[in-house]
Amino acid sequence: MDVTAPAHRLSAAVSAASRLLPARSGLRLLADAGGLSVGGSDPDLVVRFDCPATTHTGGSVVVPAAPLAETLKVLDADRVRLVVEGSRLALRLDNARFALPLLPGAGGVAEPPVRVSEVDGTAFASALRIVAGTAAKDDPLPLFTGVRLQTDGERLTLTASDRYRMAVARLPLRAPGALDVLVPAALLAEAARQASGVVGLHLGPGRFGVSWPGGLVGTAVLDAGFLSEDSIPSGSVDTTVTLDADALAAAVRRVGVYAEDRRVLTLEVGDAHVRLASARQDTGEAEETLKAEVGGGRTSPSFQARYLLDALGAFAGERVVLSIQPGMRACVLRAAEAGEVELTYYLMPMLSR
Repeated sequence: MDVTAPAHRLSAAVSAASRLLPARSGLRLLADAGGLSVGGSDPDLVVRFDCPATTHTGGSVVVPAAPLAETLKVLDADRVRLVVEGSRLALRLDNARFALPLLPGAGGVAEPPVRVSEVDGTAFASALRIVAGTAAKDDPLPLFTGVRLQTDGERLTLTASDRYRMAVARLPLRAPGALDVLVPAALLAEAARQASGVVGLHLGPGRFGVSWPGGLVGTAVLDAGFLSEDSIPSGSVDTTVTLDADALAAAVRRVGVYAEDRRVLTLEVGDAHVRLASARQDTGEAEETLKAEVGGGRTSPSFQARYLLDALGAFAGERVVLSIQPGMRACVLRAAEAGEVELTYYLMPMLSR
């Protein structure tokens, strides 16, 4: 194999593949007339990213992923040449050479399952950034580490929860298709960050995949039941508050500095305002009042500051409506004005003491 590629484009492809593949994985490089592809696979995962390149001699090799990614990150060159030299893959620059050992197993990367639908990549990535962020990172129950993808006619619904909050996003499909799977959130979010253009949704027995021009990621689905917003009671709203999400988030950050160790803040609802207040013996006290449109009662819930900031961050740059229920029922957040992605965020209140 002998191929020349843009160093920064190759570095981005190798880094993305390395983040998705298991630690100490080998990375497969395939050079042909179409350019260079970077990928890898195991029984539960398949990854491939394409990179433009000039192929002098085609071929396929497997090299250690981590050393290749680290080497490409620090190269100070526009282009790099990859050449097989015996049992090494050499990375050649005008004034430097780096060589990595070849690993066994230069077979092909498995193809994803059958394409069943497609969605706009920008909207998909935007929705997943928020929804996947609410999934648990290391919960012993796989149900709370995944994102549920479910189609309903011409709409795709994404759902994730870590028990304390749930995010549900709905966005239009470019092509209708049947789909209802639970997919690892971290892997799906990383794939969405790389995707662009039209994103294909793939489904097969026990497997799910996404593809786009220049890349694909496929994975085994989680077999752990399904999350559903229907399980969260939301019919007892007695107070609504509408205000600027960024302004409330900024106030939470400021007042939260003075909160006690649990960092629980109470959102005190008034006639045309909300008030945040906190006090701590060793740091002092703070309060801040924001104008708001208030409807219904004056139910004043308390929230963990970090979770409230995460929820408000999903509506950055927008006015947000907080639909508040009495007691320990979830608060429902939605944008005041609908957009292409319809987002609903459920946030569980906390006891103030």
